[in-house]
Amino acid sequence: MIIGCPKEIKNNENRVALTPGGALELVRRGHTVLVQTQAGANSGYGDADYVQAGAEIQPDIQSVYAKAETIVKVKEPIEEEYDLVREGQLLFTYFHFASSRSLTEAMVRSGAVCLAYETVKAPDGSLPLLVPMSEVAGRMSVQEGAKYLERHAGGRGILLGGVPGVPPARVLILGAGVVGTEAAKMAAGLHANVTLMDINLDRLRYLANILPANVTLIFSSEYNIRRELDRVDLIIGAVLIPGAKAPHLITRQMLSEMRDGSVVIDVAVDQGGCIETCHPTTHEDPTYVIDGVIHYCVANMPGAVPFTSTLALTNATFPYLLQIAQKGWERATDEDPGLKAGLNIVHGEIVYEEVAEAFA
Repeated sequence: MIIGCPKEIKNNENRVALTPGGALELVRRGHTVLVQTQAGANSGYGDADYVQAGAEIQPDIQSVYAKAETIVKVKEPIEEEYDLVREGQLLFTYFHFASSRSLTEAMVRSGAVCLAYETVKAPDGSLPLLVPMSEVAGRMSVQEGAKYLERHAGGRGILLGGVPGVPPARVLILGAGVVGTEAAKMAAGLHANVTLMDINLDRLRYLANILPANVTLIFSSEYNIRRELDRVDLIIGAVLIPGAKAPHLITRQMLSEMRDGSVVIDVAVDQGGCIETCHPTTHEDPTYVIDGVIHYCVANMPGAVPFTSTLALTNATFPYLLQIAQKGWERATDEDPGLKAGLNIVHGEIVYEEVAEAFA
């Protein structure tokens, strides 16, 4: 198989989808690996590293798309890439289709096969290719929240963990999945006063046994969320419905109940966001203010820490990529139901129910 790895061109996306180590394993098995020049530079991998692994360096993104049967990426193609995608070509990356009609329609028109990291399932029903980046984003959300609570960044001027004699910040986390749990661990470790909400009682019972005492676990409801709004300093949105748009748990009207200088971070923004006033931002211009509340809604948060993120991501994605290379996508997905769940669009047809429902 001819496998192509283009350089990510989304704003400040510094990760790369294939390491030289991964390229070496593919080449050893007789596959051809095409890597766009400088694709791995921001993650610490130079062209020479890929050449040493047996990959072929391509001068531009057009060359990679034109020659490769399979494209492996980190983030969804952006508008400049739409016309480069070929009929029958396999794209293996994060797509988050439900949050973008234009991307969905472009991939339908292309006739390509779109296999989405975020809907691939493990035998236990978990999402193994979403987990590593959810871990990174969950931990980063607390770092960013702490930064924007500082006065020079527009926040209330609060130290997340407080000091003796001064209370710590109050942090509300919506969703107790991987993102929410990692955020709770980080915030609790910094001695913040943390409230973690979810609608899954079994999950809350489990977390009650592993999280520290400064994390309060509460069943999620509009009533319970509203009770927190006028006293919370930082809200982290961490809601996930696989492949579908996230529900709005905090509306524009509810936002007015928060104090000026509070911060909201919506990690679910690449799936439409669980805070109504959130829309995707970039690392270059990460925040905006509505009703005195700072919104941080960067859709590719892990891209800011590419040395960590690239390794965490490729550790998870590479075994699946190897399956695809060895067997072809059709046989690989036939033999692995979890990988088959990653198919979102096939030859112009939407085959993932939640994506179809998102656009009626």
